[in-house]
Amino acid sequence: MRNHSEMRADSLSDIMFFLMLFFLIVSTMAAPQVIKMKLPKADAGKSITKKKLIQLSVTADGKYFIDKNEVAPEDLEAQLTADLKNINEEVMVIVRADKDTPWQDVVTLVAVSNKLKLNVSLAVEKPTS
Repeated sequence: MRNHSEMRADSLSDIMFFLMLFFLIVSTMAAPQVIKMKLPKADAGKSITKKKLIQLSVTADGKYFIDKNEVAPEDLEAQLTADLKNINEEVMVIVRADKDTPWQDVVTLVAVSNKLKLNVSLAVEKPTS
């Protein structure tokens, strides 16, 4: 008479399913930024949670972006207006600018946002202590 040992794998598939689900959820929450910038630092600030966020960005070399799409400076207002037509919820604009960006480029983004009567906040990094 020979004894056979068995290994049940029912719980192993459950564990693998939960691991896959965990990594799927975590990967959708992470929003990697394609546009790399060195943001200025500020001691005071707060996190913003609104229903719809639009990021207006300008790099140190003067390239403008709406979210991750590059836009010519003269087309900035028209493109932003077109993007807002399909949105029926409250919109918050986050202005991101490299710390070496000329001040006029930042003012241009804020002026376009104000012209469209949008709430505007500036993105900064908290200094590391």
